[in-house]
Amino acid sequence: MTGVGTPDLRLGVVGLGMRSDLAELAHRPGAGSRVTVVCDRDPRRLAGARDRFGPDIVATDDHRALTGLDLDAVFVLSPDHTHEQIGVDLLGAGLPIFVEKPLAITTEGCDRLLSAARASGAGLYVGHNMRHMPVITAMRDLIVSGAIGEVKAIWCRHFVGNGGDFYFKDWHADRRNTTGLLLQKGAHDLDVIHWLAGGYTRRVTGMGGLVVYGRISDRRVPGGELMIEWLDPENNWPPLSQTGLNPVVDVEDLSMVHMQLDNGVYASYEQCHFTPDYWRNYTVIGTGGRLENFGDGGDGTVVKVWNRRGDYRPEADLVIPIKTPEGTHGGADPLLVEEFLGFVRDGRRTLTSPVAAREAVATGYAATVSLRDGSRPVDIAPVPDDLAEYFAAGQRKDIDR
Repeated sequence: MTGVGTPDLRLGVVGLGMRSDLAELAHRPGAGSRVTVVCDRDPRRLAGARDRFGPDIVATDDHRALTGLDLDAVFVLSPDHTHEQIGVDLLGAGLPIFVEKPLAITTEGCDRLLSAARASGAGLYVGHNMRHMPVITAMRDLIVSGAIGEVKAIWCRHFVGNGGDFYFKDWHADRRNTTGLLLQKGAHDLDVIHWLAGGYTRRVTGMGGLVVYGRISDRRVPGGELMIEWLDPENNWPPLSQTGLNPVVDVEDLSMVHMQLDNGVYASYEQCHFTPDYWRNYTVIGTGGRLENFGDGGDGTVVKVWNRRGDYRPEADLVIPIKTPEGTHGGADPLLVEEFLGFVRDGRRTLTSPVAAREAVATGYAATVSLRDGSRPVDIAPVPDDLAEYFAAGQRKDIDR
């Protein structure tokens, strides 16, 4: 809890790209936290940092420089493939970190970060903001209340309507930076599936391919622009009319995975990057009913519950209107940042979980291995018991081991 006389948390930021808006939410000079150091390899972004965070900001192009500065925590908002090494370096210096999802681009990378956090005792937080989205928390509350009985199956369809603009014109399109979009983009939904199901995936089979954007030959080398600078949802349609794709495009634009969870729940996730609409739809089936969301934010979003038998009927037995607060990602980002700052200052418990973040990556990683290897089943090992216990206890080093 902050108040009069409480010093501001001193925050560092690594990565001034699209997700650096999270750092702006945390920059509250005199009100509890302020950004004092920024790091990015692009000199243009560094040059603009003083306009964003004030004239006294320290700017560097090497994240290791932050380990010698007087900081309370660091936001790691750089491209996915950099999370692992940057995180290990900062945790090793005793700095609590916020890592934007996904935690890393391999299961091994995630486990390395979990081990580094435990070894140093520095706090590790992962930016799975969907756990704060009202539509997701409403579904979670219904499930916990028993509205549909015991969960047995979850299906998620993710329509990524702006996929060509968001993920195929820069580093996201190159599997060396992401493993694949089933991991990069899917980490959010895989985490939500696990949260709603109350378990983690232990076996997957995947299927998918690069079925549309691989046919586009118009390519260009990115010039350091941010996605918002080329996004044109009115004109970049239909998908095959897209231009200026990344020189390397080797990630799937259509993918799906079947999952068997450790608690007996079965789940599926489908992701398509060339749909006309952009939203995600969850169906959760239990022993006493079914729930489904229509819309995932904004006006008209509802969660519907059916408990009575019958033929098709759009009228549900229970309809929960979802009010979306202000703020990016359906009002989730301000709550995410507030939770992280409370975690750093007071050690508060969080809705997000580093172990759950690892399990989402592990599922996406194994599914990608499966789909690229003839859809063979792939088993996923759980987090080692000692690490799981450490994070379950709130990242306290005084737990019994």
